[in-house]
Amino acid sequence: MRKDLQRTAIILMLIAFSVFLVTPMQGWAAPAKNVILLMTDGTSSTHITLTRWYKGAPLALDSILVGGLRTYSAESLVTDSAPAATAFATGYKTNSKFIGILPEKTTVPGVPAISEEDKYKPVATVLEGARLLGKSVGLVATSQVQHASPAGFSAHTPFRDRYTLIAEQQVYGDIDVVFGGGLQYLLPKALGGVRTDDKNLVNVLKDKGFPLLKTRDELLAFKGRKAWGLFAPEALLYDLDRKDFAPQEPSLAEMTGKAIETLSKNEKGFFLFVEASKVDWAAHANDPVGVISDLLAYDEAVRVALDFAKKDGQTLVMAFADHGTGGMSIGRKEFYKIYDKLPYETVLGPLKQATYTGEGMDKALDGNRSEFNIRVQMMQNFAINDLTAEEVTAIQKAPRKRAFATVVGPMLSKRAAIGWIYTGHTGEDLFLYAYGPNKPTGLIQNTDIAKITAQSLGFDLAETNRKLYVDAATAFTSIGATTRLDSSNPDYQVLYVEKGIHRAFLPIDANLLIIGKTAQSLPGLVVQIPKTGKVFVPQKAVDLLKAAGW
Repeated sequence: MRKDLQRTAIILMLIAFSVFLVTPMQGWAAPAKNVILLMTDGTSSTHITLTRWYKGAPLALDSILVGGLRTYSAESLVTDSAPAATAFATGYKTNSKFIGILPEKTTVPGVPAISEEDKYKPVATVLEGARLLGKSVGLVATSQVQHASPAGFSAHTPFRDRYTLIAEQQVYGDIDVVFGGGLQYLLPKALGGVRTDDKNLVNVLKDKGFPLLKTRDELLAFKGRKAWGLFAPEALLYDLDRKDFAPQEPSLAEMTGKAIETLSKNEKGFFLFVEASKVDWAAHANDPVGVISDLLAYDEAVRVALDFAKKDGQTLVMAFADHGTGGMSIGRKEFYKIYDKLPYETVLGPLKQATYTGEGMDKALDGNRSEFNIRVQMMQNFAINDLTAEEVTAIQKAPRKRAFATVVGPMLSKRAAIGWIYTGHTGEDLFLYAYGPNKPTGLIQNTDIAKITAQSLGFDLAETNRKLYVDAATAFTSIGATTRLDSSNPDYQVLYVEKGIHRAFLPIDANLLIIGKTAQSLPGLVVQIPKTGKVFVPQKAVDLLKAAGW
């Protein structure tokens, strides 16, 4: 009897101990209330290393390093930003230039082959999945918000550069917070924009109850629950250049903080994507100061997110890059004989003396390309007092604005012993950073970010796809209706649905089902794919017509 009791006691102790061991893991896998993704575009480990040396102290990122990230696309070991964003947002690798849609082809080993039926099919994003749960959702970027990375979470098109189309999909995507640049893509030419279809999407936003913030002061003073903040016609300035040339623009950290403050008012939680967009642009230009400028700004945004997550206790933060750019090295061939004795000041001295980025130097010149002004400005703002005649001529002939950095960036790199392979993307594995419930560790795929996000927030991506993107022709045929796409005006394409005396229509790139004089909002977008001619609609559109007696 006593042995039985002892045996029972031991068994109970083992059970209790095993429960103690597994409980943390079970809790770890439980859904998070919020997910914040922070991405620095075009950033390799060398960019991070150089920025840490420049700062002279640990980065916020350093405390949450958990592993690595593989970045290749469906067709290349070196990814374009559009398929990278699509992978992070949807869990699928796709082709160059594709935003939020499945690939046409897959050629990289390990990427599943694509069926003819699924080619170009729109796929749901984690932002859309979070919104279906009733969570608030947001996008923040230092580029125009229609650029590839934020578009990957909010649009569906095979053309990443069709910013006016992407803008329309974003406006009708009912995103609670959108902060960044890109105002010109919402406005017709008559109002200072670039749209040729005469659509005024700012008015659409206002009709939907979204205030439009245009300055840093307006952003910081905002206390509502949803807003768009577009602080420049196109991209925002580099953080280093803002103080002198655009003080009315907010920093990435300020936009991130206000986005978190706004979205967190939803008791159901939120999803937020944040991008330091122009690290990539600086790396394309081989401009080390631009890289450092906006990586420091990104790290401050990461700190803001971490501070919130640590206080909140229910927020998963993941930070990463989408690919490398430029192939930066600390050291270059001119310093080969002394690379192992390369002084700190040789590298950091020229960088720390730079007042502006390469793009900022164009603004400092202010159109005055005289040799005298070039030498004065390069000495005052770049600490370069030994320009060659060839370098002066190159600056005089350099294009304006963003492209100017491609001329002066390499000049500074040469003097700071910074090497570059070229001006394109690179395909190395990258660092992965994370904090909070369900955080990943080890080496993962870029597609795993979407899967972890969905799992953490508690929804199924495949089910979300079934809800948001069904083939319109097939779906409406199931209720005895026919469809017809009217593309007579490419700027105002409409899908007509007919059954007997019944007629409805769905504007392409919007989220509306119109029956008679009544417009009903749909939980997702109506998307037309030019290559296949197919239109995809939310299943809700079919269900509404069926409920109406069709």
